[in-house]
Amino acid sequence: MTELVGLADVQAARELLAGVTRATPLEPSRPLTAALGKPIWLKCEHLQRAGSYKVRGAYVRIARLSPAERDRGVVAASAGNHAQGVALAAGLLGTTATVFMPVNAPLPKVAATKGYGAQVQLVGATVDESLVAAQTFAEQTGAVFIHPFDHPDVIAGQGTVALEILEQCPEVRTIVTGVGGGGLVSGIAVVVRALRPDVRVIGVQAAGAAAFPPSLAAGQPVRLPAFSTIADGIAVGRPGDLTFTHVHTLVDEVVTVGEEDISRALLMLLERNKQVVEPAGAVGVAALLAGAVEVGSPTVAVLSGGNIDPLLMLRVIERGLAAAGRFLRITVRCVDRPGQLASLLGEIAEHRANVVDVVHQRVHPHLRLGEVEVALSVETRGAEHSDRLIGALRANGYQVFAASEA
Repeated sequence: MTELVGLADVQAARELLAGVTRATPLEPSRPLTAALGKPIWLKCEHLQRAGSYKVRGAYVRIARLSPAERDRGVVAASAGNHAQGVALAAGLLGTTATVFMPVNAPLPKVAATKGYGAQVQLVGATVDESLVAAQTFAEQTGAVFIHPFDHPDVIAGQGTVALEILEQCPEVRTIVTGVGGGGLVSGIAVVVRALRPDVRVIGVQAAGAAAFPPSLAAGQPVRLPAFSTIADGIAVGRPGDLTFTHVHTLVDEVVTVGEEDISRALLMLLERNKQVVEPAGAVGVAALLAGAVEVGSPTVAVLSGGNIDPLLMLRVIERGLAAAGRFLRITVRCVDRPGQLASLLGEIAEHRANVVDVVHQRVHPHLRLGEVEVALSVETRGAEHSDRLIGALRANGYQVFAASEA
């Protein structure tokens, strides 16, 4: 049985972090409270130094190295947030850092990691492949490998988030947080089980990269054969041995959310809560909105990171609008005659929908002679408005297909 991290370990980590990390704010979310009927609070770890909670565990791990170990430098692997945390912590503690990142790591995260002084090497398609490269580098050079989640010092550092939550919201009944490798949820669970065993701790994974549910069912860490999600910060193919033991022993439940759920949560956080977070940082809110979690009174959702690629943000906003029924893609087939396109656009305007773009096509094998196809992207005021618009167009004789039907 792997020995669990204890409350004293987390409290000691907090002393190490004094003056280094900030106690991030706990903000009430009126939109979520109104939507769910119970008080919801947001733990704003996306406002932490380096943009996520990761610097907590990274700093504790590196601070506890001997002077001789620090002289050899440190090495890490990450899709971005752990990379920045290690780079920042290494700079603060006077050691060098080499970070291996997947070749498709978001460019802002790569640039920020370099900006904190780390040497970055892009290796592998996933974090798991980058981890192998980092461990090989450690063996060859003597650099100390700083694991992103599977180490007692890292778990203890991440657990300081829970100490702050319990002080900021003593009446909390449920804490919901995203899960990748499991370091954050493990640390939170250590504190909660010791100080507030009545509080439920719920982990959330993206359905496309959910290694914990099958692992928990099997009673041991299980590696996913493949995984993919917009939540790159929690895209981990296998739980750590240490974190698995913590989650299996201390965490109440691990649930999953889909890409549409994540997109919808990101949009709500941006539009209604004025919080810019990355997909991995929004999965807790996604689980609440999707009804995947039984909401306590009150509930705290951890916004674990805010390092989002602006290009991804554009795509996610569009996807979130579509999931909320506010961005509609349709294809309309109609008679090819002068003025027909103007009539179609006029019909859409009458229903107070806004056309974003139009593609007009006359030549295609599935079109009959004298028929034209018009693909449109339309902004609407919600699902009901979209349904009314489609119904009105069909009632006027247009063949209308949603994007998934065309």
